[in-house]
Amino acid sequence: MRDLAMQVSGVLAIVVAVAHGVLGETRVFARAQIEPPWARRLVYAVWQCSTVAWLGGGVLLFAVPLLSPEAARRLTILVLAAVYGAGVIGNAWATRGRHFGWMAMAGVIVLALCGL
Repeated sequence: MRDLAMQVSGVLAIVVAVAHGVLGETRVFARAQIEPPWARRLVYAVWQCSTVAWLGGGVLLFAVPLLSPEAARRLTILVLAAVYGAGVIGNAWATRGRHFGWMAMAGVIVLALCGL
């Protein structure tokens, strides 16, 4: 029963993440007036990075009961590398590479992948 609850929470997390991303695109950013343009890019990137993070969390919640400890470790590393990868892309795009955040997150990815 504990594993089923975890998997249901994972599916719910994925549904919430998809709704967050779609509503952000169709309701929030379609109407938002954010100036200057770099601030609009940054708010957009942060919004969608949270969508990716929640998707990743949902995948982990759903999958962990199905996996051995070593497989869970690999999946956790790969999912979080993808989540941080979205952060790298969003930060570099929004700030046009002028902020150190994307480099720090890229460092997290490299080190985490070394843990595979």
